[in-house]
Amino acid sequence: MEAMILAAGLGTRLRPLTNDRPKALVEVNGTTLLEYNLRRLIGFGFNKIVINIHHFPDMVIDFVRQRNFEAEILFSDEREQLMDTGGALKMAAPLFSGKEPVLIHNVDILSTLDLGEIYRKHLGNKALATLLVSKRDTSRQLLFDKKLQLVGWHNNSNNETLWSDKLVEAFDSMAFSGIHIVNPELFGMLPPVAPYPVIPEYLKLAKHHKILAFSHLAEQWIDVGKPETLKLAEKFMI
Repeated sequence: MEAMILAAGLGTRLRPLTNDRPKALVEVNGTTLLEYNLRRLIGFGFNKIVINIHHFPDMVIDFVRQRNFEAEILFSDEREQLMDTGGALKMAAPLFSGKEPVLIHNVDILSTLDLGEIYRKHLGNKALATLLVSKRDTSRQLLFDKKLQLVGWHNNSNNETLWSDKLVEAFDSMAFSGIHIVNPELFGMLPPVAPYPVIPEYLKLAKHHKILAFSHLAEQWIDVGKPETLKLAEKFMI
């Protein structure tokens, strides 16, 4: 099974911790975010993992090469330009086999979710992409219809709403959890390599393709993107 860890970001919300290291190497209880997520992915059977790099890239490469991870680990090098979430997937596409779905995981997300089970559910739902979401109070929400199909996006701070096709009267709002599984054909549907976010692309594709939600409990997940959440993460990882 194949996966990608998005680890290229500048980690601005975690400063000053990221002034001298990449976000991926910030530690929680003595374990880096990168190692925590690599070990979890490998434990669920993911044996080929791509990591995108930009901020202190050599530190990430050295960290991985100095440890014995029982998986093939490749690097998608964004040193010259940070590609954002969508551009990162497009740039990394040639590193995957193109024969099976890929699980995408933000490096600053920790969870107790059974990623293997979720991967198998994706195999069964015949979707182009499965987005992990939960009921959380966030400024930006994804909108899904009764069949859990993505239909829109809403920004609570300015009341902006984007629809994949047309306004849907009955929908549910949920927050994206930074983990998604995509079928390999998605890579060919993305725009050429350039910096762009992936969520607007999902909205465009949802007009003609199944982009489904997988809902989980908020308690099974934590975003370690800010210093104040590090303390919470320490308890979460015990």
